[in-house]
Amino acid sequence: MNRGQIDRLMKCFSEQSAGGLPRLIETHISWVIMAGGFAYKIKKPIRYNFLDFSTREKREFYCEREVMLNRRLTEDVYLGVVPVRLADGCCFIGGMQGEIIDHAVKMKEMPSHRRMDLLLKEDKVSYLHIGRLAEKIAGFHQRAEIIPGKDIMDIPLKFADLANEREFLSRHLSVGADIEWAVHASLSFMERHWELVSTRQQEGLIRDCHGDLHTRNIFLLEAPQPFDCIEFNNDLRQIDVLNEVAFLCMDLDALGRRELAALFLIRYNELFPVMRTKEEEKLFLYFESYRANVRAKVNSYRARSATTPEERDAALREAEKYLWLMKEYLEQL
Repeated sequence: MNRGQIDRLMKCFSEQSAGGLPRLIETHISWVIMAGGFAYKIKKPIRYNFLDFSTREKREFYCEREVMLNRRLTEDVYLGVVPVRLADGCCFIGGMQGEIIDHAVKMKEMPSHRRMDLLLKEDKVSYLHIGRLAEKIAGFHQRAEIIPGKDIMDIPLKFADLANEREFLSRHLSVGADIEWAVHASLSFMERHWELVSTRQQEGLIRDCHGDLHTRNIFLLEAPQPFDCIEFNNDLRQIDVLNEVAFLCMDLDALGRRELAALFLIRYNELFPVMRTKEEEKLFLYFESYRANVRAKVNSYRARSATTPEERDAALREAEKYLWLMKEYLEQL
């Protein structure tokens, strides 16, 4: 689908709706329509070096993958894949009549006020929430498929991608030397610890995880509800479980809640002991630095594509925050 068809779909939804008007949420890779207590996620017809949604067949395939993979962590949220049809000049979702022009993932709409990042801003995340979340993720990781044969030196290569943003970021922030130092420190650390990472691989600790586990992808209901795992790239999802945990803990650190990050890690490690030595504690810090690196890079992309000075400056402030966090973790090594 294209943006014109999405606008037509929204118009038809509005004309047929007996309740409130539909809402459209747009990300860089999808459109999400909220209507009638459901969410319909439609993938954009795009191709990047890390994903390919360029054909309708591929988008249908990844819709099916998204439902299947997310059902590992959710209950009654991902309801299935439905066709998007065109008939008599109107676009609509579902039904049996009309030409199929795309597909959508149908989900139950979740209560947005229970999203973890929003609750954190209101200081409404308790130790009980964190304990339950640690239990959820530890149980999920224990059941997750073991992935043998993964390239154990891929992370320092991904870490080094940040160097491509050095020239742009240096025009706005005094970070050029820090980026160069961090890339060197990353490679040096992994060269010294490749045996540890290799041993963890042999122990089956590289698993088919969530891949994008941060506070914006978690609803804190009676039972914690992580959602929206990575379906479009196996490499980004099939990782060391400690790498996954590091993303959530880094996100909590970035939000100023280090005590919650520490509590989550302690409880998780009690249930699924994957950080057992001082060297593995260092590896966890390295994974946190890698996750901060990725968030800095994403915000650099956002600053590049910003349409207003205010958007650009906000993205640059976020990039700077994550760069300092990345440096802090590396210095502790």
